[in-house]
Amino acid sequence: MIKVENLHKHFGGFHAVDGASLEIAEGSITGLIGPNGAGKTTLFNVIAGVHAPTAGRVTLKGEDITGLPPHELFHRGVLRTFQIAHEFSSMTCRENLMMVPSGQSGEKIWNTWFARKKIAEEEEALRAKADEVLEFLTISHLADHKAGQVSGGQKKLLELGRTMMVDAKIVFLDEVGAGVNRTLLNTIGDAIIRLNKERGYTFVVIEHDMDFIGRLCDPVICMAEGKVLAEGTLDEIKANEHVIEAYLGTGLKNKQKGAA
Repeated sequence: MIKVENLHKHFGGFHAVDGASLEIAEGSITGLIGPNGAGKTTLFNVIAGVHAPTAGRVTLKGEDITGLPPHELFHRGVLRTFQIAHEFSSMTCRENLMMVPSGQSGEKIWNTWFARKKIAEEEEALRAKADEVLEFLTISHLADHKAGQVSGGQKKLLELGRTMMVDAKIVFLDEVGAGVNRTLLNTIGDAIIRLNKERGYTFVVIEHDMDFIGRLCDPVICMAEGKVLAEGTLDEIKANEHVIEAYLGTGLKNKQKGAA
C-alpha cells in the first residue's frame, strides 16, 4: 500500500531520516520500533505530509504522494494520530467525532439560511455515526463528556475514533500507548485488531511497549539513526545483532572485540 524509497529529511546538518526505504502491505498491522532519535516520528511526519522530504519518494498504491499536504492525504484515506492527543477540549467527545468529515453543508454560511433541513439531516446522520463509533470503542458513556476532561487513554481512543468517521485506508499511530494504563491499552489494542480484521484498516504503529507490538504487529520494522535496520517478526527482530547493538550498545561490537 505504501512504498517509501530512499527517503531523507534533513534539519540543517541533522539527518533525521537518512535514506530509509520500506514497504507497508495492505491489510497489515506493521510495527515501527527503534531507540529514541531513530527517526520514527519524522518518517511518519514526512509520509503524512507534515514535513516535506529533503529527497526520496513516497507512493500510495503506486500513486506518487511525496510532499502532499495533510489535507490532501486525508482525502486519500491517509491519517495519523499523535503521541499527545489533539482533542478539542471544550467540545464533547461526540462533537469531536462529528466535526471530522469534511464538506459538511453547515460549513457554508448561506446554507445556514437556505438549507437548514439539509444541515439538520446531515447532523443527525453524523450524530448516529459518532455514537456507533463510541460504542465500538467502548466509550459510549463518555459521549457527552468534555474531551479535555477524559483520561489520556480515553483521548487516544477518541483519536482512533476520528479515523473511523471517514474512509480511512491507512492509519499511522504514534506511540498510542504513551501514558496509557494497561487496561485501556488492551482496549485500544482490541479496537485496532477489530478495525484491521473487520473493516480492512491498514495500520503502522510506533510503540516502545514490546508486549503491545508483539500482540498486534507482523511485520516489525526497526529503525536506527534515520535508517531501516531490520525487518521481520518480533522474535526475529529481538534476535538481530544489529538491533541489539542499536538498543543496548552491546552485541556485534562486543563479539568482534572478543574475537580480536
